Amino acid sequence: MACGFARADAADAAGLEIKRWLEAGHHGTMGWMESRMHHRVSPLALWPEAKSAIALGMSYAPTTNPLALAERQELGRISVYAQGGDYHKTVKKALKALGRWLAEEAGCELKVFVDTAPVMEKPLAQAAGIGWQGKHTNLVSREHGSWMFLGVILTSLDLEPDTPADHGQHCGSCSRCLDACPTQAFVGPHRIDARRCISYLTIEHDGAIPEKFRRAMGNRIYGCDDCLAVCPWNSFADAAAANRAFLPRVELAAPRLADLLALDDAAFREMFSGSPIKRIGIKRMIRNCLIAAGNSGNAALVPSIERHSGDPDPVIAEAARWALDQLARPRAEMQAA
Repeated sequence: MACGFARADAADAAGLEIKRWLEAGHHGTMGWMESRMHHRVSPLALWPEAKSAIALGMSYAPTTNPLALAERQELGRISVYAQGGDYHKTVKKALKALGRWLAEEAGCELKVFVDTAPVMEKPLAQAAGIGWQGKHTNLVSREHGSWMFLGVILTSLDLEPDTPADHGQHCGSCSRCLDACPTQAFVGPHRIDARRCISYLTIEHDGAIPEKFRRAMGNRIYGCDDCLAVCPWNSFADAAAANRAFLPRVELAAPRLADLLALDDAAFREMFSGSPIKRIGIKRMIRNCLIAAGNSGNAALVPSIERHSGDPDPVIAEAARWALDQLARPRAEMQAA
């Protein structure tokens, strides 16, 4: 676990950057980011009385190579962060415990944030010195590599700030994360067009996934770890330091596409209970799995796909037809596409 302190307004410059990002339309259909931009620009816009920010980082470093399933096309690949328990609950529980202690000891006011509120955790964490934003836009730590969940406590206390981290010093000329992106989603260092990102497409995007990105998705059915997994700083990450709540559940580490395509809504909810994956709903999961099945080259998946070809949801029905068409093509033609 990592913890650091910063002035509440220490990351205000990042607010200008996110304005430019939104104006360029790089947020895609994530309208909630645009609708609360006025709060996101600075923590003081959310809570004017805040004087300090306490940033908390919690490791979820994996014990296995996140890219190991790339060639196992009969399986679905789920992002490391979503293979265990829901990080919102675990991180918020830790922040609330710290907040209660702080309020009792110092008699201060405070507010706790974990991802669901318009607080820019990554710039604040960098300002608090617990890591720096890599060229892939995620936080990187000397101790935990690219694998950290973040939370923030805003407080009325005037705390001594830590020395900010400087991303320019630590990433240097390395561009492995940018080069690894399957869909070339990076506009440049520290800038991503979410509309091209597989994590956005499989999680946030509601509707048909553009055909130009489907082949690049491979067997990724929830998120994508490629840009994180190739970061050289991960060689310093100690998987033993990861919170045990984030250890992968057996059924989520390497799920079979055929099993996922057989789920109904009740079975989906049961399988993903306590997981952040439950949020996307069964329709997006089936859509994602159909695209992965179409990319598999595995004719044994045809019956699993066919059961969705007449789905009343046009997005699912179209994805099924696309998958069947892909499996009907010669293998050499698929690999060349």
